[in-house]
Amino acid sequence: MDLIYLQTFREVAIRESFTRAAEVLGYAQSSVTTQIQKLEKAYQVKLFERYSNNKIRLTSAGEELFKLAGQMLELFEQSKEKMAKQGGGSLTIGTMDSIASYFLPPYMQATRKEYPDLNIRLHTNREGLILHQVREGEADIGLILADDSSDPALQWITIRQEPLLLIVHPQHPLIAKAQIELNDLKDMEWIMPEDTCNYRQLLERVLRANSIPYRIGLELGNPEAIKRSIKSGEGISILPQMAVMEEIERGELKVLPLEHAELQLEIQLVLHPKKWMSNALHYFMESLKK
Repeated sequence: MDLIYLQTFREVAIRESFTRAAEVLGYAQSSVTTQIQKLEKAYQVKLFERYSNNKIRLTSAGEELFKLAGQMLELFEQSKEKMAKQGGGSLTIGTMDSIASYFLPPYMQATRKEYPDLNIRLHTNREGLILHQVREGEADIGLILADDSSDPALQWITIRQEPLLLIVHPQHPLIAKAQIELNDLKDMEWIMPEDTCNYRQLLERVLRANSIPYRIGLELGNPEAIKRSIKSGEGISILPQMAVMEEIERGELKVLPLEHAELQLEIQLVLHPKKWMSNALHYFMESLKK
C-alpha cells in the first residue's frame, strides 16, 4: 500500500472535505476519491461517513486509522532521515557548466566533509532540461543562471547576483577607452556560447533592442573553450564573472568597461515544493544561501 494514500487520508480528515484536500495536495478530486477508496478496500472498512449536504466525518474505524496514520508517516520520515544520515544516501544536482565548474566545488566539498558517506551526482544541462529533472524528481535540486522564475510550479530561491562581463584579449583596441557605450560594439565580432545559453540570449536581446549590429565569428560550447579562444586572438565574448575572475586577476583577459543594468543574472536554486529535505540537502542549501 502506497504511503501517499495515508497522507491523502489525513488531509481529507483534517479538512473534512475531499475538495479542499485535493486543492492543498495539488490533485484532481477524482484522484483523492480513488486513493480513499483503495485505502478502504485495503482495510476493508469505511473510513468516512458522507452526508447529503456534502459534509463528511470520520467513522470510528477512520478515527483509529487517523491516529495510527500519523505515527506511520512520522516513522517513515524518521527512517528516511536515518538512511540519509547514516547510510550516506545521494544528492543529485542539475545545473549548467559554468555553475558546476566555478561555483559549486567548494560547497560540494564542504557538504561531503560533513556527510562523508554522501554520494553527490552532478548533471550538467540546459535550463529547460534542468527544470524538467527537478519537476520529475530526477534531480533533488537545480541551480541555474536566470533573470526570472520561469516555472511558477517550482520553488525558486535566489542565491546571489551574478554580473555578466564582456571579455577581450588584453591588446583589444576598446581597452584603451575609459568607458564604452553600446554603440562602440557596432559590427564587432563575437565569440559566443551556444544559442541555448541564457546569458547569450540576454546579450542578444540587449544588442537587438538598441539596434547594435554584430557578427558571430565562433560559437563554442563551454566557458573554457571561449576563454582560450579570446586569449589566442581577437573577438569579444560574454561570460559570468565567476568564470573569468582567475584570468582577469592574472592579466590574461580584460573586461570591457561597459555599464549596463541588464547585463547580470541571478544564481537561482530550484526545487520541487513537496521535496523532502534530508539533513545533507538542508546543510548544502544553507551553505549556498550563506
